[in-house]
Amino acid sequence: MEATTTPKPSLVRRFIVRLVGRPASLGDAIFPRLTLIFALLLVSILLAMIVVLSIDAMPAIRKLGFDSIGSSTWNPVTEEFGALPAIYGTILCTAIALILAVPISLGAAIFLAKLAPKWIRGPASFLIEMLAAIPSVIIGLWGIFVLVPFVRSPVETWLGSNLGFLPLFDGPPFGVGFLAAGIILAIMIIPIITATSRDIIRAVPDNQQEAMLALGATRWEAIKGAVLPYCRSGLLGAVILGMGRALGETMAVTMVIGNAYGITTSLFAPGNTIASKIASEFNEASGDVYIGSLVELALILLAISLIVNVLARFLVWRISRGAKSQR
Repeated sequence: MEATTTPKPSLVRRFIVRLVGRPASLGDAIFPRLTLIFALLLVSILLAMIVVLSIDAMPAIRKLGFDSIGSSTWNPVTEEFGALPAIYGTILCTAIALILAVPISLGAAIFLAKLAPKWIRGPASFLIEMLAAIPSVIIGLWGIFVLVPFVRSPVETWLGSNLGFLPLFDGPPFGVGFLAAGIILAIMIIPIITATSRDIIRAVPDNQQEAMLALGATRWEAIKGAVLPYCRSGLLGAVILGMGRALGETMAVTMVIGNAYGITTSLFAPGNTIASKIASEFNEASGDVYIGSLVELALILLAISLIVNVLARFLVWRISRGAKSQR
């Protein structure tokens, strides 16, 4: 009777075993370390971006300091580069986009998840997701030839005639400006918020809604009282995802905002955002201070995005914690 011999492990396997020990499963030891490497890689990329942007912006920071954040003057000839109008335009356009997009997106998500018949649910969801895949430059071209004339007349004409006594709707109807940029941003973030919110609402257990229906609630009361409170933190996360897209959108906004550098209360006036300012002037920039000022704008935009996301994550945590304590 021949004796069976156990094959010797390969050299690579013996090296891995010596490196990570001899656990019950070699994969259980490798997998956590591999995923840790991937996570650290993402953090390293973010830190590398911050370091590189800081180094490239250093000529402008040394010459102008951080006082440029509160300045409104942008004059490459005298090397004065104020960032305040770009920051103002970014926040204003994002606010307009969220005011327009959030009600439409949440309403569409509720309809697709809970109210739509099956024959329309699939095609409508597909079309919404396809809208999110359209390149921003195509949406910008559509904005120039279709949206801007529509915003000029009848939208801005009507608003100026009826609400012109308000500073927001004062001035001539240019068509290009903060209002057009906010509307085009809303069009771009509606499919993102809608698709994400739809999936979040569909993930709510059916017994949440069925329990209220069994107690005699209407369909709307069940959605308002059981479904939406259950997924409130997830819906806020969907809004934050859309807001992140709106903060950093470049081409479509550049094509319809008018690219005038200044601060005004009128939504009809042309303006600028941080992203559109960088896109429109970076190829023409010359000199270390000029280029450094544009890179400093990019660094400011990155800081705004990080601050907004941190605050939003804290808000989501507070809402989730409050919802758990009520259950």
